[in-house]
Amino acid sequence: MASVLYPKGKKKLLDGDIDLLADDIRCVLIDTADETYNAADEFHADLTGAGIVATSGNFAGKTTTSGVFDADDVVLSSVSGDSAEALVVYKWTGSSATSSLIAWFDISTYTPSGVDALVAWHASGLFAI
Repeated sequence: MASVLYPKGKKKLLDGDIDLLADDIRCVLIDTADETYNAADEFHADLTGAGIVATSGNFAGKTTTSGVFDADDVVLSSVSGDSAEALVVYKWTGSSATSSLIAWFDISTYTPSGVDALVAWHASGLFAI
């Protein structure tokens, strides 16, 4: 699987239902043994609980410049559990049932060891529309 924007998330971005600068944008580390990309997924609740390894808080330093979304690197605290091979970015609404999935990123396998994990975004940003 390649890195991709979720189709329903992309539509919400284009319709203005997701405001990358004003909304609470977060990410989760995903164990692909328990959760795989599905283009039909729309909400955080569509991700299996067993597939979620760690969750971030709201991104800081969010920018949108020339169609590119970027944010400060993210620190996930005291990550333990299963290995992770993907990262999902989503809009958090306070409810898993209404929190829209935005993007799926394949990552190099990360093996938690109980310490903080740094998610360092690419120098050119998270994604472009």
